[in-house]
Amino acid sequence: MAALSATGRRRATLGGLVRRPETGSLLGFVVVYVFFAVLGGAVFLGAPGWSSWLNIAAEVGIIALPVGLLMIAGEFDLSVGSVVPAASMMTAMLGGHYEMPALVAILGGLAVGLVVGWVNGLLVTRTTIPSLIVTIGVMFAVMGLTLGFAVLIKGSTSVSYVPDPLTKSLLGRFINGMFNVSILWWAGFVAAFYYFLHVSPLGNWVFALGGDAESARNAGVPTTKLSIGLFMMSGFAAAFVGVAQVMTYQTAQVAGGQSFIFNSIMCVVIGGVLLTGGAGSIVGIVLGTMTFAVVNQGIFFAALDPNIGSIIIGVLLLIAVLSNDIFRALALSYATRKK
Repeated sequence: MAALSATGRRRATLGGLVRRPETGSLLGFVVVYVFFAVLGGAVFLGAPGWSSWLNIAAEVGIIALPVGLLMIAGEFDLSVGSVVPAASMMTAMLGGHYEMPALVAILGGLAVGLVVGWVNGLLVTRTTIPSLIVTIGVMFAVMGLTLGFAVLIKGSTSVSYVPDPLTKSLLGRFINGMFNVSILWWAGFVAAFYYFLHVSPLGNWVFALGGDAESARNAGVPTTKLSIGLFMMSGFAAAFVGVAQVMTYQTAQVAGGQSFIFNSIMCVVIGGVLLTGGAGSIVGIVLGTMTFAVVNQGIFFAALDPNIGSIIIGVLLLIAVLSNDIFRALALSYATRKK
C-alpha cells in the first residue's frame, strides 16, 4: 500500500507539473538550447555563448517582466519601444549636454518612463479606447517629441555621454569583459516581480483584473490604480534599460529601441502568458526570454542564415500559442477533477 501510495504521489506530482503553464516554456528552452549547442559547438557552450545570449536576455527581459504583468491583467503596452530611446536621450542630455550630476541624469531618464506609463494608464482607465491603440498613439507621440527636442537642443539625433567610473561600473560595466552587469539587474527585477505577482496579495488582483475586470472591481479591487501602476512599472523598466544603454555604449540614439516592442511580447507569449489575460507566471516569462535570446544569438554561433532565426522564432511563437491553450485546458480539467 505504501508503495502504491508513493507511486500515486509521484504521478500526481508529474501530472501537476505537466499542467503548469511554465512546462511548455521549459520544454521549448531545452529543445532550442540543445539544438544550438549541437550546431554551435564548444564556443556556444562556453562563456562567449552564454554571455552573448544572456546579455540580450537581460535587456529584453527587464522590459518583458512588466509587459507580461500587463498582459496577464488583460492590457498591452507598445510604447516601451519609444520610452527606451526617450529615456536614453534624456539621460544623455542632462548628463552630457548640460553636464549635470549622474544621479540627476539617471533620475531624469527614469522619470520619462514613469510619466509615459502614467499617461498610458490614465488614458486607458479614463476612456474606452483599448490599451493597444492608446499605447501605439503614445509611442508615436513620444518618438516625435524625442526627435524634436533632440534636434532643437542638440541639433543632432544622437548625444554622447561619458559617465563617471562608479556609474559606469553599476550600470554599464562588462564583467570579465563579456557579461554585462545588466544581467545582475535583470535577476533583481525577476526577484521583485516574482514577489509582486506570486507572493504579495497584489498578484491576486492582477490575475483577477485579467480574468474579469468588472467582477474584480465589484469585489473591491482598485482596478484603476492597479492598471495605472502596472503601466508605470512598464514605463520604468523600459526607461531603466534606456539609461543602462547610455552607460554601456556612452551614446543615445533617437532611432533605438523599436525592436523591444515585439521582442518583449514574443518573450511573454513564448513564456506561456495567455493573450486573453488572466494566466501566466514570472518563471514562464523568464524561460520565454531565455528561449528568445538563445535563438537570437544561436544563429550566429551556428553560422546559419539569419532568416532562419526569424523562421524559428515565428514557429516558436505559433507553438507557444497552441501549447498555451493545451496546458490551460489540462490545468482546468485537473482543477475540475480535484473539486
